[in-house]
Amino acid sequence: MTGTTPFGGAGGLLAGKVAFVTGAGRGIGATAARLFAREGASVVLAARTEHQLADVVDMIRADGGTADYVLTDLTDPGSVQAAIDTVIRLHNRLDVAFNNAGISIPHTPMVNATTENFDLVTTVNYKGVFLSMTAEIRAIRATAGAGAIVNNSSVGSFRGAPGLGPYAATKRAVNSLTETAAAEYGPEGIRVNAIAPGTTMTGVIRRWAEEDPAAVDRLNSLTPLRRAAEPDEIAQAAAWLLSDRASFVTGVCLPVDGGLRA
Repeated sequence: MTGTTPFGGAGGLLAGKVAFVTGAGRGIGATAARLFAREGASVVLAARTEHQLADVVDMIRADGGTADYVLTDLTDPGSVQAAIDTVIRLHNRLDVAFNNAGISIPHTPMVNATTENFDLVTTVNYKGVFLSMTAEIRAIRATAGAGAIVNNSSVGSFRGAPGLGPYAATKRAVNSLTETAAAEYGPEGIRVNAIAPGTTMTGVIRRWAEEDPAAVDRLNSLTPLRRAAEPDEIAQAAAWLLSDRASFVTGVCLPVDGGLRA
């Protein structure tokens, strides 16, 4: 799979960079991949569902961008490493990565949570980010030499999250991994940050809003901006943190929540 010339131009936020995006078949990940390409990056998308990845790559290429995809199981170390190897094979280096992939589980008090769902959310949201980030760091060190990584956390990671116990705990673990990696690899010129989205109108939230409009309305009423985010607003924050304009920012978990936790 080959791409075309990047269309972000010399002034693009990520001009000339090679970017890897996980969970890129839909939602925030797909939106971020398209944004990064518009900002000049050559993008490699990773997820488990091929037709979704292919659709996003086709859209990027139709707009004149450079994009490829690789099927990846982010819970499998071998699959993650193979994905990073594909990035290097295609572009000879890795500059930036957005570890967006994650899953949610049904909202419920902790005593009602099943061990199966606990294991699932922990494996994808915590182990998956760990495997991705460590493989990316090794690749950046070996190729570009310096770069940036952004992990997707959640506003629910900052304090108690009733009904979201196991999920929120995995996102708090992501914050800890982010801060530790920033401290360990900052001396080598690798910045590591996280974003913490609030209510965001992804497909999942739109379906939830259709089924229970009052639930989303309640969240919006608690948000000072009185609305949910669009996926592009979350992607924009990730793009900035990955760019050289955030060159002195590392170890940060940035709320992108309309003031929900203010």
